[in-house]
Amino acid sequence: ISGGERQRVAVIRSLVNNPSLILADEPTGNLDRENSQILLKLMDDLKVKYKQSFIIATHDQSILEIADRVLHLKDGKIKKES
Repeated sequence: ISGGERQRVAVIRSLVNNPSLILADEPTGNLDRENSQILLKLMDDLKVKYKQSFIIATHDQSILEIADRVLHLKDGKIKKES
């Protein structure tokens, strides 16, 4: 299966037990723009509807659209918070 397909399966597996906290490392990394937007909408919906929290490590600036808090790290230390 492709990287994008593996990525989507990993997302589904992480949500199956309805966890209150989801840790995601580059969740949109292997997805095309359309699927990235679908995933971001899903995460935002889950955050609102089921009060699920996400801690996301990423370089994808589009994730900022759904973030309540953003920490910028440099050399393992918080450089900026917004």
